[in-house]
Amino acid sequence: MRALRRGWNNGMSGQKHTASFMREEIIDSIMCASAKYNTRGPALIPRMKTKHRIYYITLFSIVLLGLIATGVFQFWPHSIESSSDWTVEKRSVHDVPVVKLPADSPIPERGDLSCRMHTCFDVYRCGFNPKNKIKVYIYSLKKYVDEYGTSVSNTISREYNELLTAISDSEYYTDDVNRACLFVPSIDVLNQNTLRIKETAQALAQLSRWDRGTNHLLFNMLPGGPPDYNTALDVPRDRALLAGGGFSTWTYRQGYDVSIPVYSPLSAEVDLPERGPGPRRYFILSSQMSLHPEYQSELEALQAENGESVLLLDKCTNLSDGVPAVRKRCHNSQMFDYPQVLQEATFCVVLRGARLGQAVLSDVLQAGCVPVIIADSYILPFSEVLDWKRASVVIPEDKMPEMYSILQSVPQRQIEEMQRQARWFWEAYFRSMKAIALATLQIINDRIYPYAAISYEEWNDPPAVKWSSVSNPLFLPLIPPQSQGFTAIVLTYDRVESLFRVITEVSKVPSLSKLLVVWNNQNKNPPEDSLWPKIRVPLKVVRTAENKLSNRFFPYDEIETEAVLAIDDDIIMLTSDELQFGYEVWREFPDRLVGYPGRLHLWDHEMNKWKYESEWTNEVSMVLTGAAFYHKYFNYLYTYKMPGDIKNWVDAHMNCEDIAMNFLVANVTGKSVIKVTPRKKFKCPECTAIDGLSLDQTHMVERSECINKFASVFGTMPLKVVEHRADPVLYKDDFPEKLKSFPNIGSL
Repeated sequence: MRALRRGWNNGMSGQKHTASFMREEIIDSIMCASAKYNTRGPALIPRMKTKHRIYYITLFSIVLLGLIATGVFQFWPHSIESSSDWTVEKRSVHDVPVVKLPADSPIPERGDLSCRMHTCFDVYRCGFNPKNKIKVYIYSLKKYVDEYGTSVSNTISREYNELLTAISDSEYYTDDVNRACLFVPSIDVLNQNTLRIKETAQALAQLSRWDRGTNHLLFNMLPGGPPDYNTALDVPRDRALLAGGGFSTWTYRQGYDVSIPVYSPLSAEVDLPERGPGPRRYFILSSQMSLHPEYQSELEALQAENGESVLLLDKCTNLSDGVPAVRKRCHNSQMFDYPQVLQEATFCVVLRGARLGQAVLSDVLQAGCVPVIIADSYILPFSEVLDWKRASVVIPEDKMPEMYSILQSVPQRQIEEMQRQARWFWEAYFRSMKAIALATLQIINDRIYPYAAISYEEWNDPPAVKWSSVSNPLFLPLIPPQSQGFTAIVLTYDRVESLFRVITEVSKVPSLSKLLVVWNNQNKNPPEDSLWPKIRVPLKVVRTAENKLSNRFFPYDEIETEAVLAIDDDIIMLTSDELQFGYEVWREFPDRLVGYPGRLHLWDHEMNKWKYESEWTNEVSMVLTGAAFYHKYFNYLYTYKMPGDIKNWVDAHMNCEDIAMNFLVANVTGKSVIKVTPRKKFKCPECTAIDGLSLDQTHMVERSECINKFASVFGTMPLKVVEHRADPVLYKDDFPEKLKSFPNIGSL
């Protein structure tokens, strides 16, 4: 081989030797292979001249190295973005470029009220990325002046500086304009009072990527001006998205704009420690100054009628020098610290002023006071994702005289939950400009990447009930079910006649796959095979060794479907349409208990313990498993993973197995039950007190004891109260029965 290399060198003696060591090794290998091949016999292909072979090998090596280099640069994790932060100094008005706006500079069109995400937003700019996060570009700061050299706007505000800083420090930020999905100008339009409308619009039109405002986001908290105070920013903005603090139903573009809170500077100045929920000194408190005379007179009439339980505050007229008026409120000659006084009230009134959006809403939430919002047509902050019914009471303006009676009808338990929720909303979404900015971007991000959007629970559940330790076991089936449809499990003792009626009715449900009868009577044999109803699906009878209520939740091998219908042998009133509809609802929510008889748990303030409630109400926190769908996995959890001695306690007391299952599912998933169809009456008309357990006089007392026992074992109260019911579409509408999927839904 060395001789061959010397020969090649001699043949090329007139040329300069430039081959690298690596290339020589490649040549050695190839030539070795050629020599090895030649020893096996004559070549089938004519041998290439040595110098041509070396030429092609060199060319191939260069191409290969080029491809490798291209791949490295293409797929290497990108960290090309500048590491320089968007600092406060960069947004200083000192030493920034000055842009002169001629009088005839173009002005954008007025805001297009027809804009929606699919018509005015270019989602293709956002593209796909593994993190499912939009990229936001912040324009560099410039000073805009008119043709006379007068500044178009004042110095950038502290609040807007904090907002831009929050964006630049977030995972949304990019300093590469070509990668941006959303553009945020460094033109401060938070407060319209400080703006020159025409010149600000001209400045927006000068932005390099303006393009009629497409994919641009403007933040405004104080819109409009005297005398009419428009509820949206008056600056012409064409297609730009507006995060506004005072939208009405007339100016808000649903699913396009974002309604944001009006930031309260007191949030940064005053540290209000969280106060626990419960009754407070004042029932209703009003703290807004300079209210409209009509509203003021109605509040005064309310106070005159209800005495000291209503406190009306206004601005103080006898303040000492140096005392900020914004930090004090007065009632007659009595002075109160603000916003501390808000913590002394259960309900705090939030009335509309000249503008719909009011900073007092933030103060009220911070104090853990339940806001009573009286502002017709007001779009509440982040209402696209926040459930304001959990944290506030909204009363129409013409119902102000009835405010006291309306608020008195709110149960104390619900008030306490609303107090907690109000404080949570402030901490998560109101307390700083950073919180407001990031919530706004998250809402827009969820629209663009809906498959990765934050869930309702993540937006609305405080950390105390977010169940961070809960890992939903049903996010993906571990194995496919052996059979489609559902398995009905009927627990029975000796009510043969009603059992046969239940079997007959359930067998009419199209999705029924199998019917399993759990015979819980060890002293009596089940009927002979010839006596059982003839049905279209397999019917299996399982005889138990002991009479236990927990037998209904055993994970029997005969259950081959994911869905299980637990049904008592006296539930003869449910129609096949009701059962089929319940199964369809369960298919959409397979991790929940979906049932028919709804029940409620309440806190008894006099007894200081939980109470079981079976009265017909709109609220439910449990569904009885005498007629309920659930996933078969919960049978395994009930039998083998039930905490403490709950399972043995249930079997010993022959009661509360359904409550135990409700506790278990809620604790594992962190979710509420779903009641389906309007039916509330489930008593068997033929059954007597001797036949059923639930008709015993001590039954209700024991069930209250069960709730307290289970809450003690679980160490928390996992049950969630909801006002929700699932009904079929058109079930109450006056349409022909043949047009309805579930015509026979029944009545109360």
